Amino acid sequence: MKTEVSINWTDVVTDTYQCSELVKFINIPANSHSTICGLLYVFIALLAGITICGNLLVIISIIYFKQLHTPTNSLILSLAVADLMVGIIAFPLSMVLSLKSCLYFEGLFCKVRGSFDICLSTSSILHLVCISVDRYFAVCQPLTYRAKINHCVVVIMILMCWGVSTLIGIVIVIAGSNNENCEDRCLIEVLMANTIGAILSFYLPVIIMLCIYLKIFLVAQRQARSIHNTTKHGAAVSKMERKATKTLAIVLGVFIFCWSPFYFFITFLPLAGDSVPIPVTETVWRLSLSNSMLNPFIYAFFYSWFRSAFRMIITGKIFQGDFTNCKLH
Repeated sequence: MKTEVSINWTDVVTDTYQCSELVKFINIPANSHSTICGLLYVFIALLAGITICGNLLVIISIIYFKQLHTPTNSLILSLAVADLMVGIIAFPLSMVLSLKSCLYFEGLFCKVRGSFDICLSTSSILHLVCISVDRYFAVCQPLTYRAKINHCVVVIMILMCWGVSTLIGIVIVIAGSNNENCEDRCLIEVLMANTIGAILSFYLPVIIMLCIYLKIFLVAQRQARSIHNTTKHGAAVSKMERKATKTLAIVLGVFIFCWSPFYFFITFLPLAGDSVPIPVTETVWRLSLSNSMLNPFIYAFFYSWFRSAFRMIITGKIFQGDFTNCKLH
């Protein structure tokens, strides 16, 4: 006899999840429910605001300053758009409806939310895969880099990232709608669906990126040992490319840190059944969304030209004249 389970990452709910259920679970007095829920929503709204502002700074910087018009930054620009959409769409939806509810019940609203969530996370990781490929050619094959990673190739990469992620999001909604009449699910079927989905959307791309960055690291080490044989200009270019690769590798590391708990959760959730604590569910989801907030801070911390661009935008200097061709330090 098959073991029945009703959990699937495409399952959703029409009823809104009340914040009071969360505070009841962690034994907060009833008279404090509204206060705690209000603070929680303010915190989420703050995260959304920081995410939107930070990624807008990245987008405006890359579009406005010609110095930042590079293939790598074009991919970063597209990634920032995905992160911006997380702040505009995913964070507000997370305030309205809980991930926990969407995992155990059904409803079109949650299907749409799940579609956006998976679409944006898949888009982010596909952008990171493309960025790692860009870094591979920049560091490992610098002589052919400009020929292989040109404007046309970058446009194709960006269209592929958004096209594939959008297709996956649509498929999730359609698949969920077609399964509305299916009342009972076998544990092994759900486990396989969640595992295969996580492997294709997260584990496999991460392994590919880690292998690429390992190759880049080994090549960069060889370049560092032989740098005394190069010209001063060549050494400066090599150092700049390695710094860019290091920064983007940190972006990848932060992405893995933020999203791996969510995908582990999705993979092994059917084994846990109803025993997963609500705070764990919500914390894992908030952590994954926070990745979109952190990327702009990474760029600002490691890239002096991004810091200069951010400073000029925040102070309003770009409105005082034409600085599109100015040299960012």
